[in-house]
Amino acid sequence: MTTYVITVPGTFLSDIDDETRSELTRRLASHHTDLSETEDVELLTVHEGGTFSVRLEVEAPDRKTAEGDAVRLLAATLEGLGFPEKDAPLGPPAVTGIDGES
Repeated sequence: MTTYVITVPGTFLSDIDDETRSELTRRLASHHTDLSETEDVELLTVHEGGTFSVRLEVEAPDRKTAEGDAVRLLAATLEGLGFPEKDAPLGPPAVTGIDGES
């Protein structure tokens, strides 16, 4: 298996408060570990206008599986926080780091 850092962009179409932002980070923290820290990337970045990027580490046999897993994980977490896809649509994921065979 290979560990991938996957960046998933999106847009919050309604405001996200600091408490919800902190909870999102807490729920995804287990997917932001050594490789992400080595690459010095933030788990969650929220910009003006509600656009955001989430960077997750995912173990998968290939890039396509890793991207799909990251999107599903993020979408489920957002849904659990009250942000269904219609309120926080996600963009196409991108591999932004790879840590060979583990």
